[in-house]
Amino acid sequence: MTQLDNSLIFTPTPERLARLRDLAYNLWWSWHPEAQSLFQQIDPDLWELIYHNPVSFLRQVRQKRLLEAAQNPAFLAQFDAVIADFDAYVGAKETWFTQHYPAVKGKTIAYFSAEFGMHESLPIYSGGLGILSGDHVKETSDMALPFIGVGFIYPQGYFRQQLDPSGWQMAEYHKTDFANAPATPALTPDGQEVVVDVELPGRTIYAKVYRIQVGRTPLFLLDTDIHPNSPQDRELSARLYGGDQEMRVAQEIVLGIGGVRALRQLGINPSVWHMNEGHSAFLVLELLRELVTQGVSLEKAMQQIQSHAVFTTHTPVPAGNDAFPFPLIEKFFWQYWPQLGLNHDDFLNMARQDQSWGPTFAMTVLGLKLSNYHNGVSKLHGHVARGMWQWLYPSKSRDEVPITAITNGIHTASWLAPEMRELFDAYLDKTWEANLDDPQIWQNIREIPNEVLWNVRRQLTHRLIEFARQRFQRRFQRLGQTPPDYPLLDNDALTIGFARRFATYKRATLMFRDFERMKAILNRSGRPVQIVFAGKAHPADNPGKHLIQEVYQLANQPGLAGRIVFLEEYDITVGRMLVQGVDIWLNTPRRPYEASGTSGQKASLNGVPNFSILDGWWPEAYNGRNGWAIGEEREYSIPEEQDWNDAQSLYHVLENEIIPAFYDGRDVAGVPNRFLSFVKEAIMTVAPLFSTRRMLADYMAHFYMPAANSSEK
Repeated sequence: MTQLDNSLIFTPTPERLARLRDLAYNLWWSWHPEAQSLFQQIDPDLWELIYHNPVSFLRQVRQKRLLEAAQNPAFLAQFDAVIADFDAYVGAKETWFTQHYPAVKGKTIAYFSAEFGMHESLPIYSGGLGILSGDHVKETSDMALPFIGVGFIYPQGYFRQQLDPSGWQMAEYHKTDFANAPATPALTPDGQEVVVDVELPGRTIYAKVYRIQVGRTPLFLLDTDIHPNSPQDRELSARLYGGDQEMRVAQEIVLGIGGVRALRQLGINPSVWHMNEGHSAFLVLELLRELVTQGVSLEKAMQQIQSHAVFTTHTPVPAGNDAFPFPLIEKFFWQYWPQLGLNHDDFLNMARQDQSWGPTFAMTVLGLKLSNYHNGVSKLHGHVARGMWQWLYPSKSRDEVPITAITNGIHTASWLAPEMRELFDAYLDKTWEANLDDPQIWQNIREIPNEVLWNVRRQLTHRLIEFARQRFQRRFQRLGQTPPDYPLLDNDALTIGFARRFATYKRATLMFRDFERMKAILNRSGRPVQIVFAGKAHPADNPGKHLIQEVYQLANQPGLAGRIVFLEEYDITVGRMLVQGVDIWLNTPRRPYEASGTSGQKASLNGVPNFSILDGWWPEAYNGRNGWAIGEEREYSIPEEQDWNDAQSLYHVLENEIIPAFYDGRDVAGVPNRFLSFVKEAIMTVAPLFSTRRMLADYMAHFYMPAANSSEK
């Protein structure tokens, strides 16, 4: 059973510091460095050992440390300031929501996602989708939206990555001790624990619901690792994206159908249902069942659900959209479709998608058909999605297909380096955090003296390099090997970052297409370049794992050793260090397969210009002064031709534009003023328009409020 018993013993805490527990059980601390600093100051070594987890920290810290902190005037002053900020935040009456929607009362937006990337200490996410969901939830808290999240607890989370001596990715699963998670049992209005039941073939499965408080926003997570479930069913929610198709269907039934039932027990009746990707689309079937069993006609029930349902698609790759063979759906739903007033064929045709190997029940089709509000996650992706799903709307042209676009953004406070925040506090308007999406606020970035900005940027790069060296040292210790005698990374070299999921279309090795040319670029006398890689391949994606191995082995070749580094275990910690610490952010997907991407947005927020294919969000941001483009805004029919042209563009821009801007024409203090013009422009253009503040303002105006109002009608 997943243990979330929060009655387990904490280290006795002095009364003066009792409210450390309030902080530990609200993820507000995860995007407020000053709150994290409280725990770190008490015991820095323990804070690193337990991977920045306040709940675990309060269970393990020695009482002597707490007593010393309670007698330290400087610590107490900071403690009181943090608690005051926390209380003011949670209890605020004047918020973004009350300012922009003062008349709206009694509405709730329910957001379903298969994963939520909140913090490295809560490993229930795999990559971009989860990180976006986490940022989405945090921003709803900052804006005080009437919002709840629904997802899964995964006791084993996503896999942990280790590379063997050949560079082959090994997947390891470690059961997370959720007694050390900031989770409490979710309770009904009369104080009872919430447990839902869902019918699966030949049995009933039960899921207990837990609550994680994210600032002002609650996140409800389902757990099947409970009695009286069978061992097989207790493993159902063990791993993120694990198992075969049968397990995937079962997971998605529990998430969608069980998630709706959980909210009903909690007394929550949302006005808006947001399906973040197709994993949760079964929720519309449960909403349909509820209405039909109440006597509403099938046609009217469908119209009512459509009017307040939102569906976001995140992938332009067909294989990324869940679609299950009809026999599998029949096995799971033969007792369910009669409750909808449907026969066998009509039920299956609700989400029918014909494939080369036969008809499938496609979750994206289900989500699109039973919602009126649909979006891709960048303008280009919206265009691609309209083409992909045009067959669902045979009377419409591609441009008329009702799939719009709301471009993804990032949660500023979660990804901004504290040193950069200090600069923003000093040079921007005092209200900059309350007005993140106002481009005018960011114009004062120009006022930061170049020398000051450069010193901060070098500080962040040096911190990344030290982090990489420590990670490498631990890797060699784990393998029982002697660390190499060559220097690992150069504190003063132009540092490029490349970190993402290692899927083949992301072309991690594009830069090595002309190996000798790239080797010469990396080792040019007086103008060296180095690259820090990180990323995971899905455990079943052998081509992706081969790419990781290829990068790793390149990094050990003469002439490249020390200039190329691959960091194991790409997670939020590694991502944060990279987007804050590199000088250039590289992105090389095969256009148009990048739906959006957000890592480059995080980098530019921190003053790291993008060097990217014009795919995903980058075509909307690129202006020629805030970064560099690779290739052209066009599609190719021959991938080999596309790869060759993009590689040539990459080399040309790197050799003739980026490297000269970084190294040439420095002033007497060694400051690269031309390069810093790109740094400042990147911050000014990306920070306001690619934040979750702007993103959620768009969702509110175009989706959430219209859906809430239409459901009322």
